[in-house]
Amino acid sequence: MPIVVGVTFRNAGKVYYFSPGQLELHEGMAVLAQTARGLEYGVVAVEPREVPAEEVVSPLKPVVRLATEADTARAKANREREREAFAICQQKIAEHNLPMKLIEAEITFDGSRMVFYFGAESRVDFRALVKDLAGTFKTRIELRQVGVRDEAKLMGGIGGCGRPLCCATFMSNFEPVGIKMAKEQGLSLNPLKISGVCGRLLCCLNYEYAFYKSAKERFPKVGSQIETARGPGRVIEISVPKETVTVALDEGGHVEYPLGELNLGENSPCAAGGVCRKEGSRHPRRRPEGDEAPAAACPGCLAAHVEPPRAERPQRSRPPRRDPAPVPAEQPTPASAEAPKPPAAPTPAASQVANGGGQSSRHKSHRARRPRFRRRRKRAENSGGAPA
Repeated sequence: MPIVVGVTFRNAGKVYYFSPGQLELHEGMAVLAQTARGLEYGVVAVEPREVPAEEVVSPLKPVVRLATEADTARAKANREREREAFAICQQKIAEHNLPMKLIEAEITFDGSRMVFYFGAESRVDFRALVKDLAGTFKTRIELRQVGVRDEAKLMGGIGGCGRPLCCATFMSNFEPVGIKMAKEQGLSLNPLKISGVCGRLLCCLNYEYAFYKSAKERFPKVGSQIETARGPGRVIEISVPKETVTVALDEGGHVEYPLGELNLGENSPCAAGGVCRKEGSRHPRRRPEGDEAPAAACPGCLAAHVEPPRAERPQRSRPPRRDPAPVPAEQPTPASAEAPKPPAAPTPAASQVANGGGQSSRHKSHRARRPRFRRRRKRAENSGGAPA
């Protein structure tokens, strides 16, 4: 298996893999790596390790060398030039009156290329702007339009929790986030509360989703009937962090019980995991291992998990099959009876009537499409009278 090293070129940026060669690299070291844009200054984020060959994108570019003090000073000088280029580009955008928001300017390590990141609601024709910037900086210019998530990652900021944005501090890739994650965690579906500064769903909804999904298998389903120390009741709310269940008693009132103190009866968690299928199971139907049933299984779970042997399964009752009614046998014809006469050949008049008056089907369809008054006029002319 090939040995690779992970290098990132910006804070909380994407990690790219390179071949370490004969270099002894450790996390946090500054290196110069050969990329598609030329020589780049980066920091080791993942120490050298072996990975399967199918996970490596060929050809694997090498890490050229460790960065020296001169390389670090040059990288800092490029950061200063990026601030100047950002201000100049903003001025050029205002001169060309373009509907775009400049986010960041980036200069490669060798200074052979400048990349400007911007955001816009629609596509922007920036060809004149590129020519103007190329004439000003005397280098290759690239403009890239990014989405709202990447805009928040590049600009940074403070989230609703009071901490710096996750995407700008440690998240190298964006994970898919859905509204189902907020529902599973019992959060408010108010868009203002579950959306980040970028206007999309909070990335932190993905952090505890797997924990809530697995922890809820030990809780009874909301709306199910359970037995408590004060009598039967109905589950109206569950709290996964506190491990409690709120029950609305049949005699009146709401009581919050710890999950371990409840006698759930048929809804109790069993060794197979989850609650009974009768009240809404969350665990798959499967047969327990071995001949012995789980010790903590409840009767409802046993009925749901343990399947009877094939020989003991009840057979479906089918209605009795009805035989078709017997067909009466044909009576033999007496020898003295006269044989039936063959049908007489049709007369010419009858054949003409059967064939539409001796006309073809095409002629018939054409005649049928004629207006009715034309046929009446024709019959009147043949009879010598006036049309009706």
